[in-house]
Amino acid sequence: MTNRPTPPTAVVNARVFDGEQTLEATTVIFDATGILTVGGEAPSGARRLDAAGATLLPGLIDAHVHTNAESLALALRFGVTTELEMQGTNTADNRAHITDDDTVADVRSSGFGITPPGGHPSELFPEGFRPGPPPGAPGPSGPAPLMPFSTTPEQAVAFIPQLVERGSDYIKFMVDDGSVEGHPGLPMLDRATLNAGVAEAKRHGKLTVAHALTIEATEMAIEAGIDGLAHLFMDGPHTDEIITLIRDSGAFVVPCVVLNASMMGITGDDLADDPRVAARLDESWMKTLRSSFNHYPRGRITDVLESVRALHHPTITISDTLNTRAVWRRGAQLTAA
Repeated sequence: MTNRPTPPTAVVNARVFDGEQTLEATTVIFDATGILTVGGEAPSGARRLDAAGATLLPGLIDAHVHTNAESLALALRFGVTTELEMQGTNTADNRAHITDDDTVADVRSSGFGITPPGGHPSELFPEGFRPGPPPGAPGPSGPAPLMPFSTTPEQAVAFIPQLVERGSDYIKFMVDDGSVEGHPGLPMLDRATLNAGVAEAKRHGKLTVAHALTIEATEMAIEAGIDGLAHLFMDGPHTDEIITLIRDSGAFVVPCVVLNASMMGITGDDLADDPRVAARLDESWMKTLRSSFNHYPRGRITDVLESVRALHHPTITISDTLNTRAVWRRGAQLTAA
C-alpha cells in the first residue's frame, strides 16, 4: 500500500508579517517540507485555515531562558518556536526528547557557564548543590552537567573541548562580581582567564557569550573578543565610549530588559492583568509574573532603556539623549497641563 502525500495547508485571509514588513499577500501555503508559496490562491485539496482578523508571522525566538520541557511547551503556545538557554542542561547530548517532540519549542543551550568556584550563579544555590544525578550515574536526564569552574587560563582552556563534546551550542562566560545581585565580592573571572577561554572557544568554532551586568564587566567581555552579550549593563547610564566599544566590536546584545527590571523591583503586573496572558498561565506563573528579584532597587530602568536606544541608533550621543530627556519632560508637563 502506497502512502499518499499529505496535502498542503493554506492559511488564508491573514495579515502576513515576514519579520520586517507587512506584506500585501494574505495567503501562505506550506507542507511538511516548508513554505511553498506566499500569496496566490489555495490549491485544490489543500487544508484551509481561515485566519481572518489574525496575523501570521515567523516563529519568535526567546534569546535568554533557563528552561525545562514544561516551559518549552508553554513557550510554543505563545508563539515562541526556539529558546536559547543561557545556562542549563539542554545541551545536544541531552535533548533528543525535546527535538523529537513537536508540542514543545526547540532549544539550544550553553550548558553551564565558565565561572570560578563560588562565582555567579553559585550564590543562588544551596551549598553543595549540583544539578542532575550524581556524576557518572545514569538517569532520565542523562549524566550530570559539566560544571566548568575555572580560576586560571589553563583551566578555562581545558574545559572548552569538554563543553564542546558534551554538546554546548555556544560557550558562556560569567563576568560578574555579584554587586548587582546583592552579593558583592563574589569570585570573578580575571582578564587572563576570560581572554584565554574566549580564544580557545573560537579555535573550536564556537560562538561565545558573556553574562555581564556592569559597564566594567561589559568592557572586559568586549575586550576579550566576546561574540555577544547575554545581558545589558544596569549599573548606570551608558557613555559614548561604551556604546562605541560595543558597536565597533561587532558583538550582538541581548538586552534582557525584563531581568534588569526585575532586579530593580519592577514586576510584570500589567501583563498579569491582561486576560490574554492570564488565560494561558497557571497560578505559579502568575505569581512569578507579579513578583521581582528586587536585588538592585537603586538601578534606573530609564538608563537601561536609553542604553538600548543608543545601541539601536549608535550615532546618537549623550547630548542627544539629554536633549531627548528634556523633550520628554516638556511633553509630560504639557500633557499634565
